[in-house]
Amino acid sequence: MALTKTVSQVIRLEHPVINGFKEFIMRGNVIDLAVAVVIGTAFTAVVTAIVVNIFNPLIAALFDAATLAEALPIPLRSGENPPTLMLGAVIAAIINFVLIAAVVYFVFVLPLNKLKESQDRRRNAGIPAAVVVDPTTELDLLTEIRDLLAKNAAADQGPKH
Repeated sequence: MALTKTVSQVIRLEHPVINGFKEFIMRGNVIDLAVAVVIGTAFTAVVTAIVVNIFNPLIAALFDAATLAEALPIPLRSGENPPTLMLGAVIAAIINFVLIAAVVYFVFVLPLNKLKESQDRRRNAGIPAAVVVDPTTELDLLTEIRDLLAKNAAADQGPKH
């Protein structure tokens, strides 16, 4: 009987471990994180394409190389296949980093800072930045309704002449 109950719980996905996993996955921050990773991956592909197809050839042309990764090779010893420091690849990675940092700053950080500054200015000028939401809970409202009903009932049963 116990085995049948356990099997049916697993089949219906009602096991405590599964329930905990479902709660974890359904949290908003996990979904937000997944979206950020997907967008970040797509963004990385765009920046990499710009670096590889535009900046690398321009810089490689200065050094007369096929790609920036092949530019500025420094062989560590002589011979047929010597180990080589590839400074061009390092320069390409630095350019990639600077481009990503610039886009993050100018597309995300700067506009959000400007938005925050304008909200602070409005707040300091006396203009409400947003409608204040009443923090009253359902319990508070139900308590207030109960008290009003009790007060009205007491008033209806007051002294009769």
